[in-house]
Amino acid sequence: MASSESYIGKPVSELPTPSLVLSKPTIERNIEQLHQDVAKLGIAFRPHVKTLKSLEVTRMMLGSQHRRIVASTLPEIEGAVPLVKEGVLDECLYSMPIYPSVLPRLSELAKTLKILLMIDNEQHIDVLEQFKGASAPWPVFIKIDVGTRRAGIVNSSSALPSLVKRVEESPAVELYGFYCHAGHSYACRTEGSAVGVLKEELEGVVSASKHNSTSRKIVVSIGSTPTAHVVRELKSVLPENLELELHAGNFPCNDLQQLSTGLISPSQQSIRVLSEVCSVYPERNEALVNAGTIALSKETSEFPGYGRVTDRPQWGVVRTSQEHGILGLSPAPALKLLGVENVAEEKAAETWKVGQRVFLYVQHACITAAAYEVFYVVDEKDIVREAWVPWKGW
Repeated sequence: MASSESYIGKPVSELPTPSLVLSKPTIERNIEQLHQDVAKLGIAFRPHVKTLKSLEVTRMMLGSQHRRIVASTLPEIEGAVPLVKEGVLDECLYSMPIYPSVLPRLSELAKTLKILLMIDNEQHIDVLEQFKGASAPWPVFIKIDVGTRRAGIVNSSSALPSLVKRVEESPAVELYGFYCHAGHSYACRTEGSAVGVLKEELEGVVSASKHNSTSRKIVVSIGSTPTAHVVRELKSVLPENLELELHAGNFPCNDLQQLSTGLISPSQQSIRVLSEVCSVYPERNEALVNAGTIALSKETSEFPGYGRVTDRPQWGVVRTSQEHGILGLSPAPALKLLGVENVAEEKAAETWKVGQRVFLYVQHACITAAAYEVFYVVDEKDIVREAWVPWKGW
């Protein structure tokens, strides 16, 4: 089997299938736009590394001004350690609410870079007080649930003031700030609705911060990729004891879920899956490609199917099994959603041939990317220029 580096300098059409392909010029534009937005607002930025999980894009997301990241897995944190040695990374937030078995590895990592923890329950304080391997109090974010109903504690909970008081009194932790993630913002379909969720995020963490009785400045961290797309609309003035920070992770890639929010254009999608036609079925007007559930995921959005053909948007992956993807035409209402109207119905037998290469836009970049051992990075002419190896596992 050819090594991934052997494809550098070759046209993307020569890659094995299925392959994950990234447009570096598009990634650079997406990152630059967000960097400009936070710079104009004068706020801090903490990129989430969970989407592409690689040293190269993490370095790009940090740029020259930002020195914090958030990670979902230990290999992501361990993989980013070279950036500490480069002098561009100072601290990392481990985004899962803390649990006992992860503490020894995080304690070891804390010798190299500042590790922040996430908590939303007094039991977390118990766990940290019982752990004997820390040399100093753990800085912690208290996670606030602003509507996603995943992790976090709601502002109306009677347990919140008690949790803040427990943090302030415990010798095992020190309060770093309040954090929220509006995952439900993916349901937004207009800029106005995304701005509304952005304001809810800010109000949520600012309200939670009022339980803090210390005088020192703490961080309020908000963000998700949909609300990051409209962060330029943020006009609120914060109390003097708060520092505002934005976090986001999907934004270098974008995907069909992001496109369905109406906040990006199709050209801002930097991620594609290269697949290959394996058979054609004229009697049902469908074709088979070698990108199924494992290569694409089972995620969906307002856009139908599990992937869209980039240059024939009326065609999408309408069904999948483990390694099989079925290309079919979308119904007229779905085509209208895609901005495709008055298109004559194409025949699979005339459109697809065995061995034909097919590029697919994906529904959820984070989950799709997790399936691949290497990312092929192309230039504006679709020539492979780099091969990035992501951090794998938990």
